[in-house]
Amino acid sequence: MWELFFCPKILIFWFLYIYIRIKYENMAEYQFPTEVIDLPSKGKVYPESNPLSKGSIEIKYMTAKEEDILASQNLIRKGVVLDKLFESVVVDKDVDINDIVVGDKNAILLATRILGYGSEYQVELTDPFSGEQQRTSIDLSKIQVKEIDDSVLNRENLYEFDLPKTKKKIKFKLLTHKDEKDITAETQALQRLQKGKSDVSNEVTTRLKYMIQEVDGKTDRGFINSFVTNGLLALDTRALRNHIKTVSPDMDMRFDFTSDLTGESEALDIPFGVSFFYPSEWL
Repeated sequence: MWELFFCPKILIFWFLYIYIRIKYENMAEYQFPTEVIDLPSKGKVYPESNPLSKGSIEIKYMTAKEEDILASQNLIRKGVVLDKLFESVVVDKDVDINDIVVGDKNAILLATRILGYGSEYQVELTDPFSGEQQRTSIDLSKIQVKEIDDSVLNRENLYEFDLPKTKKKIKFKLLTHKDEKDITAETQALQRLQKGKSDVSNEVTTRLKYMIQEVDGKTDRGFINSFVTNGLLALDTRALRNHIKTVSPDMDMRFDFTSDLTGESEALDIPFGVSFFYPSEWL
């Protein structure tokens, strides 16, 4: 019997069967339709060795598998639901989602939402003219890439700026998906520690601490953190934030809102609430 099992012909057949099955399963994983999405950064902020440097990314259409991810209360509580969604829809598994800069992440989220549930986005928001609640429909397909001077972008993701008031020279980076997660975790931890003691949020200073990489040639994190907290003037902060906006590749996440009550119009930021990825029947 054992001689039959180790027969060369049977072994070859067995290995061929395993090979075909594995190959079929890998192919089946990507049998769903996909789309190639252009990144707002055009890949210019990533090292050439990074697959994101080609300036586009291939994502697959959402399926019931992704809806399971979005509906998972456990993933929502852990704050990793978007990570799991990214990992599931991005075709190239060499892409590290933690490396993606925020503007490119927004483009991927937007494309994933449109491919999954269409371009119509029904939201309820506060009318800025009347103060009343108004339900409105946003056409996500009309959102365009924000216009910036992308000639300043570089593969080191490091940029210089002279603070107008203190004249200090700083270097900053564009935040990545990992930075955003770390900032959220840090601010939430500090809020828990300060609960009942202070109502002041530390989100602005925390974001600046992550963005600023150098001050007058000094890269020590302790020095930079102290400078942001105690030495960065409000005038310089505003100038820096305005400059960062001019060099940050992103989607123009605004829409034209018209009040049902007054008829007045204004460009508003698209609300990224629960309903952005969750169909109304889930809410």
